[in-house]
Formats: sequence, structure tokens, C-alpha cells
Amino acid sequence: MFEILKRFFNFCDKENRDKFYAAIVLGVVNSFFMALRIAAIAVMVQGVIRAVMGTEAFSVKTIWLSLGIMVFSLTAAIITKKNVSMWQTEGGYRTCAQKRIQIAEHLRYVPMGYFNKNSLGQITSVTTNTMELMGDVATRAVMLVMQGLLDSALIIVMIFFFDWRIALVALAGFCAFQFVNVFMRLAVRGVSMEKTLADEAQIEKVLEHIQGIAEVKAYNLTGKRSKELNAVIDRAKKVCMKMELRCIPIAAIQSIVSKFSGVAIAMSSIYFYLNGTMPLEKCAVMLICSFMLFTALEAGGNYSALLRVIDIGVQKAQAILDIPTMDIDGKQKAVAKKGPLDISATDISFAYEKRKIIDGVSLQIPERSKIAIVGPSGGGKTTLCHLLSRFWDVDKGSVALGGVDVRDWSMDDLMANFSFVFQNVYLFHDTIANNIRFGQPDAPMKKVIAAAKKACCHDFISALPNGYDTVIGEAGASLSGGEKQRISIARAIMKDAPIIILDEATANVDPENERDLMAAVSELTKEKTVIMIAHRLKTVRDADQIVVIDNGKIAEQGKHKTLAKSGGIYARFIDSRKQAVSWKI
Repeated sequence: MFEILKRFFNFCDKENRDKFYAAIVLGVVNSFFMALRIAAIAVMVQGVIRAVMGTEAFSVKTIWLSLGIMVFSLTAAIITKKNVSMWQTEGGYRTCAQKRIQIAEHLRYVPMGYFNKNSLGQITSVTTNTMELMGDVATRAVMLVMQGLLDSALIIVMIFFFDWRIALVALAGFCAFQFVNVFMRLAVRGVSMEKTLADEAQIEKVLEHIQGIAEVKAYNLTGKRSKELNAVIDRAKKVCMKMELRCIPIAAIQSIVSKFSGVAIAMSSIYFYLNGTMPLEKCAVMLICSFMLFTALEAGGNYSALLRVIDIGVQKAQAILDIPTMDIDGKQKAVAKKGPLDISATDISFAYEKRKIIDGVSLQIPERSKIAIVGPSGGGKTTLCHLLSRFWDVDKGSVALGGVDVRDWSMDDLMANFSFVFQNVYLFHDTIANNIRFGQPDAPMKKVIAAAKKACCHDFISALPNGYDTVIGEAGASLSGGEKQRISIARAIMKDAPIIILDEATANVDPENERDLMAAVSELTKEKTVIMIAHRLKTVRDADQIVVIDNGKIAEQGKHKTLAKSGGIYARFIDSRKQAVSWKI
């Protein structure tokens, strides 16, 4: 148990860890004040018994002394308990909030391949369920478990001052309780991981169901998909029930042990009184103590079963934070941009899960030139663009920007040089204005509107009910494909990076939007280095160089006229496009 608590505290940031440590220290003080109740009870009981037995007159002073100790004890206990609770709550919730931010920041610098190998459900589960559990349950569990141990330990110490024999009986009950509590934690060890995995699967399936609802309806698979979703939810429910059912019998045994420990203290006190080795007033005090000793311990013991779940949550979150990142800072924080920002790839190779995607590619892209990358689907076009912009690191060879290896740039400085417009645009559940100023949160509205006009989207935005303050659905669900694409171009225009990467940005645009979209692309790419993946002949033929990628290699390279006459892959690409255009309705 203490090992789990230690891992939890180490997981916390220093500021929050210090709050927990301070709370523990203050918790000891709180337990001392709580234990003072025994002294207040002892003063009153001894005064009453001595008065009844005629050995000493009962005085008002005894009442005031007992009341004074009790009031002082409870007042100090309430004040310290308030601060203990505040510090532990702040430490727990702030830890979870900061870890969510740390995970988000960490994932910014994780190679893109990680997101292919790990499900969205797992990441989402860790940042939602796991962090929520740790913020809520962990804080309460740590607080109750620690306070239960401290309260019981100090009460036992207090009893030592009255009668060491009863203190030993109480200590034996305390040890017996902890022995049973070990089985509580062992009982949930296997189920804890099962619960975590069930939560991940549940979130993953819910996300998949929501994101793919259009396809589910289109193919009339609502019944089947609902059954799969219900099965995952039912499994999560069964795992939670399984954990509870495993805990209930042991929790009952814990309760029995604590109650019998109280009975043992009471019986021992009566026995010692009857054989004349304990005064009646001490016996009465010990009888009262037998009822209050294990109250806090029992409450904390029931929560100790959750420590294993918390421990797994810590390990899951730490596993994400331990994922190796690409070198974030580089060898130099900011690279001097004295020369041109040419891009060069020298004999680069890259494999994903032992499957080679890029194999020995060398490429020179002068500043402010326009390069088109074409080739069969799955040939490695997008991967090449990701390597050039360092979404991934190459396995072999090197990529340089401005004559400096991209691995020697700081990640933030490097990304400041690139803007991206992808085929599948993601817009956030926010206002259109905030989506456009995404890279510059403090940009004035005047600049936002200027970028929108250049991207040919000012007119349709102005026609919306709330204009630029219109809140769009997640992923831009309330806009058409062409509208989303132009907003993403406006976002790129706002960034004003010297290098633009267009990944099939115009592939799925309807004819009505094509003219505006092409005008927006033209505005975006003025005086820029442009790297485009394209399937449309009109966007390819004017490129300064065309690179044909096939099976991870450069199959052909040159200008449109030269490659069109070569009879190779590019020539076949042109023929296929001409045949497609010749079809008419």
C-alpha cells in the first residue's frame, strides 16, 4: 500500500506533492486533536465515578475542564481538517489538470506513427476516465486511507498513557485489520487492470460509433453496431460488478475484525477491572475508546481497494509521458535564417512496422519553387511530405531546411516555417473566427477578415446567422467540404509560413467551389515554397518540378512536358486524367 502511495506522490508535480506532504503532516496534528477527545472523556468520567464512589466531590471545575478540552479538541480538529481536505483536494485535482496538459503537450512531439499504433480510445480513456478517477477517487482514497491510519495510530498511542495492556490489544486489532486489508488489495489486483481495459474499450467503441454513424446508417448496420456497442458497455458493467463483489466479502471481514477488536478491548478492560488491576474510571474510558478506535480506520480500509486502480491509472498516464519524443529543442534554439530556406532530402529511408515506405529518396527543393508529388496510391507520397516537415524522423539519411538538419532545429521554430492544408480538414467546435486565428489566438478581427477574403470565404461567412461568431460543429460538421477547405486555407494564410504543403487539398471539391478554392490556393502560395500532392492535371502541370513516387522510390522526376513524353508512370497518369475528362453525361 505504501509503495502505491509513494508512486502516486512521485507522479504528482512538486507543488502538488508538497501539498500532499503538508496535508499528511497536518493530518498528524489533526489526529492528535481528535485523540484529545479521550482526555476530555477521561476527565469527565473519572470525576463522575469518583463522585459516585464518594472518593472525591464532583466539582464544576471538572465540567469546565472536560468541556474546555473537548471544545479545544473539536475546534482545532475542524480547522486542521479543513486545511487537510483543501490541500489534498487541490493537490489531487491540480495534478490531474496539469497531467492532462502535460500529456497534450507531450503528444505534440511524439512521432505520428504512435497514433497509428495506439487507439484513440486508449488516449481518450487516460485523459478522461483515468484522470477523472484520479482527481476524484484518488484524492478521497488517499485522504481517507492516510487519515484512518493516522487517527487509529495516535489513538492507540494515547491509550498507552492509560493502560499499556489495552494498547497492545488495540495494536493487535490494528494489525489484524491491516492483514485482512492486504487481501482486499490482492482481490482487486487482477480486476483493476481488467476494469481499466474495459473502460478504454468502451470509450473507443463509443467514439467509433459516433464518428462512423453516417456509414452505419448508410449500410443499415444500426442493429449490429448497437449490439457491439452494448456488448462493450455490458462488459464494463460486469467488470465493475465483479470488482464490487470481490470487495464486499473482504470489507465485511474487515468490519467484523474492527468490531471484534472493539469487543476485545471492552472485554479486556472489564476483566482487568474485575481482577482489580484497572480502576473503574480507566475501565469506563477504555469502554468508550473501544467504540471510537476503528471508525476512521474502517472508512479508510474500504477505500484502500481503489488504490490499485489508482496505481494502474498512474502507470497508464506515465506510460504516455514516457513515450520517446523527437528531439524538441534541437541543437540550437533558433536557426539564423540568413540564407534561402531550401529543402534537401539526402538518401532518406523510413519504415513503419518493418514495412519500408520510403526507400533511398534524394530530393532538392529550392526556396519559392513549386514541386508536385504524384504517383500510385500507397506509394509513399504523404509519408515523404511528413518526413520533409518532420512529422516523423527518418530512419536513414537526412532532411535539411536552410542547410540545417531538421533534427537540429527546435520543433517550434521548425513548425513555424510550415503551413499545411490537408484533404480531410479538421475544424474545432468553436467560432469561425477562432478557427481561422487558431495559430494566432490574439490576432485582431481585422487580420482574420483579411485572411478570409484572400481565401475566398468572407462572403459565405458573412451570410451566416452570426457571421464570424458562428459556432461550427466539431470537425466543421455544419459546413460543406469546400467551405471547410477554404477556412483551413484562411488559417494557413494567417500563419504566413514560407513553406506550404498541400496534401490533395483540392481532390474532393465540387465544381461550384473549385474556382473559389483554386483562387484561395493561389493566394496562399504566392511567393512561397509549395509542396503539393495532387491528382488533378491542372494543379500539377505548372509545377517547377514533378516527382513521381512509386513503391517508396522516385520513379521519375522532371517537368511536365519532359515526363509527358517519356511514356512512364506520369504519361499514364495524364492519359487516365484525359479519359476521365472525356466522359460526359
